[in-house]
Amino acid sequence: MDNIILVGMPGAGKSTVGVLLAKTLGYAFLDTDLVIQAREGALLQQLLDARGQEAFLEAEADAVCAVSCRCTVIATGGSAVYRTRAVERLRELGRVVYLRLPLDEVERRLNNIGSRGIAMAPGQTLADLYAYRTPLYEGCADLTVDTAGQTLEESVSAVLRALGKDETGPLPTP
Repeated sequence: MDNIILVGMPGAGKSTVGVLLAKTLGYAFLDTDLVIQAREGALLQQLLDARGQEAFLEAEADAVCAVSCRCTVIATGGSAVYRTRAVERLRELGRVVYLRLPLDEVERRLNNIGSRGIAMAPGQTLADLYAYRTPLYEGCADLTVDTAGQTLEESVSAVLRALGKDETGPLPTP
């Protein structure tokens, strides 16, 4: 497939970088968090509060597995990598790009962790979550792009370079 899938921690810029990347490439944009909310009829945090983390992760995997598109930049939820079937679907859909951001920058960007809809176990810290998820992101990604200290535009350019694309030519065929 010819999609670009962005994975990474909450606050890494998947949605914001994704929108700009899609505009740059002339692609559509899809946020799987919005797919979950539309399918479930509730906000992410409401789902977590009402149904718990395991049910949320299953709903997220169901939503990811239901995605079917072409020429689309797909921003995933941070926990989309928790279920093997979701990771397999993402890899079927296109090239998976891990937007890597250091923990200290993630912490600075996340000021709404309690209401953002982040799948965290009771008592789990952001550092715990980061340590748990990092190998999952690395394991499913075709490419890793470091976005530390970058503006949105610099991050988009870094993703384009990693994909082997400048801002004026077609993407190489995977």
